Amino acid sequence: DAPREIRGEFKPISTNVPGLQICEEFPRMAKMMDKFTVIRSIVGATGGHDAEQCMTGRPPRNQPPGGWPSMGSILSKLRGPVKPDMPPFIGLSPKTGHIQWSDPGKSGFLGPSHAAFLPSAEGKEDMTLNGITLERLSDRKKLLQSFDQLRRDVDNSGLIEGMDAYNQQAFGMLTSGKLAEALDLENEDVKLRDRYGRGTAKLQLDGAPKLLDHFLLARRLVEVGVRCVSLSFSRWDWHGGNFRRAREDFPMLDQGLTALVEDLHQRGLDKDVAVVCWGEFGRTPKINKDSGRDHYPRVFSVVLAGGGIARGQVYGSSDAFATAPEENPLSVEDLATTVYDRIGIVADKELMAPGDRPMEIVDGGKVIPELLA
Repeated sequence: DAPREIRGEFKPISTNVPGLQICEEFPRMAKMMDKFTVIRSIVGATGGHDAEQCMTGRPPRNQPPGGWPSMGSILSKLRGPVKPDMPPFIGLSPKTGHIQWSDPGKSGFLGPSHAAFLPSAEGKEDMTLNGITLERLSDRKKLLQSFDQLRRDVDNSGLIEGMDAYNQQAFGMLTSGKLAEALDLENEDVKLRDRYGRGTAKLQLDGAPKLLDHFLLARRLVEVGVRCVSLSFSRWDWHGGNFRRAREDFPMLDQGLTALVEDLHQRGLDKDVAVVCWGEFGRTPKINKDSGRDHYPRVFSVVLAGGGIARGQVYGSSDAFATAPEENPLSVEDLATTVYDRIGIVADKELMAPGDRPMEIVDGGKVIPELLA
């Protein structure tokens, strides 16, 4: 209902939730909106290109030595691995020109033992054994046989008992083959792969590629025991050509995100897996001279699904011109605290930072009852 210079070129469409409308470029989500929740009143962003507040629930300032740990690292610290040969935290984002956009979530003051495992697109650096990457070894059967022999030799020597927990986990991942199998999408049903789509591995300027495969990889990884998977999809800094770019990227995001949520429901994983889709800030209500929208941290939106989050609703609203929250402003800290609550972690729990300084996981956030299933 706003003027065209604010409203833009897109029209709203109805969804399968009465009274809830979304952008016409998300028709798949519109048909299954009862499985999502939209928050339209997020506040507290800093306006910088840094995903840190999305990963930690804290603004990127006043950090302790080492920095704030991300949610994946917190899960690694407090919950540990589900299985000894599977990392608790994996980051799928390949390296981007603007390095903050490929941040999987830092381990902060928790240290490198709780950092994200990175089976990255650039040679899968963490999937390396004696300088040879797994994907360079074409004879997989021979590779697995050699790993089995290596494990037997090491077990018999007693060497593995002398390794620290971090090295034992790394050794287990490299020799079990389970992680490599989970990352091998050729094992997946072709029809399901088509439902997710393939996307493109080409970097988007200094941003992430449009890898729809990563949505499917995320499901495969949590299914085999990874607690947290982070990914970065495309590049959204549209200071110009907003609507042309949106017509390319919105349908792709619509396909990957809805395929993931649908797949989780069909496999009975929807109550166990929380999906959080957002960026580091919003965009200006008024369209600029280059048909783009600039940085706008005052109010923006988030999409949630699964994991004990209430479904089929909109929480909060902005004013008529989307310049500020009108109902139920919800801070970055509130959202992080609510997600932590759903995965069984109290967000004001204190962890010891360097110098024996107790630090709360999230400072000042509160659980939002309306978002709880």
